[in-house]
Amino acid sequence: MDLWFTEKHTDHVSLNIKIKEQLYHGKSDYQTIDFFDSYEFGKFLTLDGHMMVSEKDEFIYHDMIVHVAMATNPKISNVLVIGGGDGGTVRELTRYKSIEHIDMVEIDEDVVRLSQEYLPSLASKLDDERVTLYFEDGTTFVSGKNQSYDLIIVDSTDPIGPGEGLFSSAFYENCFNALTDNGILVNQHESPYYEKDANEMKRSHKKIKKLFKIAKVYQFHMPTYPSGHWLFGFASKSLDPITDPEFELWTNLGIKTRYYNPGIHKGSFYLPTYVQNMLDEV
Repeated sequence: MDLWFTEKHTDHVSLNIKIKEQLYHGKSDYQTIDFFDSYEFGKFLTLDGHMMVSEKDEFIYHDMIVHVAMATNPKISNVLVIGGGDGGTVRELTRYKSIEHIDMVEIDEDVVRLSQEYLPSLASKLDDERVTLYFEDGTTFVSGKNQSYDLIIVDSTDPIGPGEGLFSSAFYENCFNALTDNGILVNQHESPYYEKDANEMKRSHKKIKKLFKIAKVYQFHMPTYPSGHWLFGFASKSLDPITDPEFELWTNLGIKTRYYNPGIHKGSFYLPTYVQNMLDEV
């Protein structure tokens, strides 16, 4: 009998992946957690039936959520990751010797512990001595922080359930206050393609643009996410990701990547006209 995982992207579009077996199924205090092993994408994690990360294409997401900011300012030393329970974002950050401390705040400890068991290729660096794990609400954690971080990465789910508060104006304002003068905020910015995702994209951009002097959006190709066309937000009080990157310094670090490179960095900020038009509207 063939076994398939199906995720509904819209009322008329679904993603179907043939699976070898279901590795885990359970419910935490916050959501339903599943791990599968598949023929095409290897092992993957879903939350409430939504694809979060797969072994085959995770490098694209994690390269782009981390290295764009780090190439813009390779001197970043203190980092806050909100979400990212699979550990992939922290894994990429720990490759930088210049980073002295990483706080990772994940509301659902079960996601972290199960990822360590079923996705060790992503979660293997969560025990790095520079990493401190907090299992609490990220919106509460960042409140009251003042110029504490050079980089905040919001590696969140969609704005439903546990991830809803990570798209609020109050949360973005707290992130602004928690960043140093050269601080950078990178956030999961949804997709521009399907209407529901595009509306969330515009809402987030409007809120961030009101706070930050520099607020830009960049794109990447993510095969297992709805439409395959996905975005991150880049916001900073002073650093522009197009004019200020230190590519020579970053290249000299010798960090090997599979998706990111300086050319992709620059090109990812050149958006399709329909996307730029939506952003300009807000």
